[in-house]
Amino acid sequence: MVSIELLKQLRGETGIAMNDCKKALDEANGDIKRAKEILRERGKESIKDRGDKTASAGIIETYQHAGGKIGVMLQMVCESDFVARSDEFKKLAHEICLQIAAARPIFVSEDQIVPEFLDGERKIYQKQMADSGKPEKILEQVIEGKLKKYKQEVSLLSQPWIKDTSQTVNDLVDEARRKIGERIDVIKFARYEI
Repeated sequence: MVSIELLKQLRGETGIAMNDCKKALDEANGDIKRAKEILRERGKESIKDRGDKTASAGIIETYQHAGGKIGVMLQMVCESDFVARSDEFKKLAHEICLQIAAARPIFVSEDQIVPEFLDGERKIYQKQMADSGKPEKILEQVIEGKLKKYKQEVSLLSQPWIKDTSQTVNDLVDEARRKIGERIDVIKFARYEI
């Protein structure tokens, strides 16, 4: 039998329903670290099962920074109006707005980057490396590495989270998906600066 203190601790640390916490603690024989792993595994599976659900509710979050010199507008969606109004969802939207203000992404995700945009960057890197004297194969590997890094820098979901660089913004969104138990998508954003 799992103690109520342990159950409260797991609930407080994860934000997941008491019943799910109890099941995870029972399965982990009271080991809170293992119970967290179990909850994460189950969370990933339940989000996969929700892939066909429509994310039709959501919010438009705004943020101003530096005395009104920087402004951000974000559209983020989820499956239900109940979740869209929740503090957890609003907090996530605010954190993403802070990220956009600080890190200046251009695209939501890497798959939204148009090939013409990357071709321009490739040409710049080729010109920079033209007189290096390195073999063509090595040059191509260096350019591909630079392009990969550049895609991560300009894509919001691929960027390291400004408050914990060991996580990406996508990791932050995935964690919220597991906690909330619904599909959450960042649709688009705009960043303005004077």
